[in-house]
Amino acid sequence: MHVVRQMTAPAVRFFKEHRDPLTVQTVRSAAAATLAYVIAVRLSPEVAPLTAPLTALLVVQVTLYSTLTTGLRRVNSVVTGVVLAILFSLLVGLTWWSLGLLILAALVSGHLVRAGEFVPEVAISAMLVLGVTTHGDTAWARIVETLIGAIVGMAFNLLLAPPVWVEQAGESIEELSRRVRQLMLRIGEEAAGRPPATRAAARLHEARRLDHDISEVDADLRQAEESLRLNPRVREGLLHRVVLRTGLDTLEICTVVLRVLARTLTDLAKEREPERLFSEETGQVFEQLLAEIADAVVSFAVLVTTSVSANAESAEERLASQLRQAAGTRDRLAELLFEEARRDPKRWQLLGALLTEVNRILDEMDTEHRTRRLFEELDRHSREQRERLPRLTRMQDRLSGLPARFRRDREGKPAGRR
Repeated sequence: MHVVRQMTAPAVRFFKEHRDPLTVQTVRSAAAATLAYVIAVRLSPEVAPLTAPLTALLVVQVTLYSTLTTGLRRVNSVVTGVVLAILFSLLVGLTWWSLGLLILAALVSGHLVRAGEFVPEVAISAMLVLGVTTHGDTAWARIVETLIGAIVGMAFNLLLAPPVWVEQAGESIEELSRRVRQLMLRIGEEAAGRPPATRAAARLHEARRLDHDISEVDADLRQAEESLRLNPRVREGLLHRVVLRTGLDTLEICTVVLRVLARTLTDLAKEREPERLFSEETGQVFEQLLAEIADAVVSFAVLVTTSVSANAESAEERLASQLRQAAGTRDRLAELLFEEARRDPKRWQLLGALLTEVNRILDEMDTEHRTRRLFEELDRHSREQRERLPRLTRMQDRLSGLPARFRRDREGKPAGRR
């Protein structure tokens, strides 16, 4: 125990000072592997029980949920491989053809026992055990070492709860919103003048590249969602996950609509080149509208990332005010575009498409639309969990930590709205 305290105390201090996922993963894995080796030296008959630290190294992950699920699958794969190796050593021994049969049987068995990404580990364990002389002792020693490593890896995260990566995911969402804002501002500024078709096409390519940014943010959000599952430091994990996920979904829809908007402007620029896209007044109003929507996109991201904090109410009021202002500018733009369409009837479809796309973005960020989406997602998660685990759901209903405005009765209705 003295050795354990000496190893874990510096790690605890280090975790408090460093929250980078890569740093946490590196230190956590090294500490867990070392601790597993120290324990295995005392319990395993092997002189150098390296299977224990290897197992702990592979079991420990950044999040508690992945540690538990990975540890169970890894123990399952190793034990399956060892059992196959014992059977082969008793029946045929080690030959070139028995090794091939063993690998084939191990890979098939890995899929049968649902080892997941550890299917190759079944074959690796089987080959290592079959290739030694004292089959029985080595096999059971390897099982013991594997159990030690898996238990240490899982206990390490239980005793030293991993950080919750909600803040990092929130920063990624806000950074995405700022990139969307910058692109909107450039599109609006150029559309107010005489942009050549090539420049409009360049903005279209920028809008398409936002798909890559969405993928990166989605990866950060998946890590945050996983860090919330089964984490003892979190009481409202479901609410956190739903708020962030629906927020990213909304931003993704906005980027898709922005891409369509950029395509419409590109088509319009090709047809009107070298003339202006709009009249001077219409261009100024269009630029103003995109600037207001761009600010609202950032405010929406701030609301999503602070939706369960004390600043949520002020963030929602700011977003609602910006959306009302943008809606008024949109109405002015609609009148001006109608006049543009009367003067140029051949392009009324493109002009009408611009207004439709702007309306879609405003509708997606509407606070009432967001609230309905949250209720729908919470209802869906509750319904799915109730169907899978009815007893656990009843227990959670008694100990629920969700705010009252997000709580549901058994018919799926919001509390207080029957």
